[in-house]
Amino acid sequence: MDIPKRDHLFLDDVHVGQTFTSASHRLDAEQIKRFAEEFDPQPFHVDEDAAARSLFAGLAASGWHTAALTMRLLVNGGAPIAGGLVGAGGEIAWPKPARPGDELHVVSEVMEIIPSRSKPDRGIVVLRSETRNQRGEVVQVMTSKLVVPRSPSTAAP
Repeated sequence: MDIPKRDHLFLDDVHVGQTFTSASHRLDAEQIKRFAEEFDPQPFHVDEDAAARSLFAGLAASGWHTAALTMRLLVNGGAPIAGGLVGAGGEIAWPKPARPGDELHVVSEVMEIIPSRSKPDRGIVVLRSETRNQRGEVVQVMTSKLVVPRSPSTAAP
């Protein structure tokens, strides 16, 4: 089920099984190298010859680059949560590398909703997000616990 036609969703607006799909981002070799040179300067991220001889058998984006792109896609409408995407923990895995030429997008699903017992103005939404390339291959799986506010009209005691 897709999101309602509202820009930002409060805790009471989301339901288990609800899905969101982000816009897409095209990745190229220059972006991969630029990110890696600054944040993850391993040879298979910055040097195409070294990458060809590596476990990846070609230039591969840093997992942290994929995570950063995922966050950008989620923030830009892929997860329209009121108050922003405030993380309270999570897990991340990279089952396949992102490569130059990949067109990445994120598909997320609400897995669980946990209203706070001690803070009635908020709760936790567990969101599973798959970052996929243009072939539908999953390059990242992230399960996030997000702090989501209740609507001001329902949060009042």
